[in-house]
Amino acid sequence: MPETAIISEVAPRDGIQSITGALVTTEAKIALIQACYDAGLRRMEVGSFVSPKAIPQMAQTEVVLAACKRMPGLESTVLVPNRRGFDSAIEHGADRLGFFMSATAGHNKANLNRTREESFDELAKLVRDTPKGTKIRFNLSCVFHCPFDGVVPEAEVLPWVERIVALDPDMEIALADTTGNASPDQVSRIFRHAIGAWGNRFAFHGHDTYGMGVANVSAAWEAGCRVFDSAAGGIGGCPFAPGATGNVATEDLAWMFRRMGVTTGIDWNRLLVAADMAAAIPGAVPGGRMRAVPAARQAA
Repeated sequence: MPETAIISEVAPRDGIQSITGALVTTEAKIALIQACYDAGLRRMEVGSFVSPKAIPQMAQTEVVLAACKRMPGLESTVLVPNRRGFDSAIEHGADRLGFFMSATAGHNKANLNRTREESFDELAKLVRDTPKGTKIRFNLSCVFHCPFDGVVPEAEVLPWVERIVALDPDMEIALADTTGNASPDQVSRIFRHAIGAWGNRFAFHGHDTYGMGVANVSAAWEAGCRVFDSAAGGIGGCPFAPGATGNVATEDLAWMFRRMGVTTGIDWNRLLVAADMAAAIPGAVPGGRMRAVPAARQAA
């Protein structure tokens, strides 16, 4: 049997959140989610229950989430930064809650305006209060590099991972290359250590700022990781990580895994439609490679 990679599509949240200028309409967000769904993607980050003043593009996440409920088999993840966001996500029936904090002091302060201990203490309470049957994803940002603190020593990251692991025996934990500065050897070491110490419960969230996104996914795969975040069209970036560009493109990952004989459940031609749609969003800065390769257009 071929091995399987789970791709979690993040364009509707991480891809859109950093777009400046005109707001992306709720209808456009839902249309993008539908296109990704039609391509076979069954896990998606569809929004974030944050203040629209902080992240204007995430307004009306509850409307987007309601539309997702009409797509059978779609697991919808929403990001929740605090108790208010948590309560909204539970009220509106999110399938998976995405908690997040940073491994570094500088980015946690810029992103959440809190110390790491303050963030961890609040998120620990939210994990305990999550209703039975609601899945959790705990995202740890800036595992490899921080726009404020530089390269992150593994000795600083791993104790945070250990503390997060202890919160819940079933919780998925994403290790994020928020700035796209990680190198494959870094990714390999962290994932081999984490999986060896705490089991295969980890996901990888990468960016392609320096063109190493796919190589880093490959390194995480070889280390045992099987869940990967990516964005159709390679759009997105963290608005609180200066210099970070788009996510690893979903079409690049789908192509790589296809060439490796790894199953993803993705319809290639329909994925290119979704990638084109994402890249055409006003204000989006597309990335990736396979969307623009003529030979890829012809692949069945």
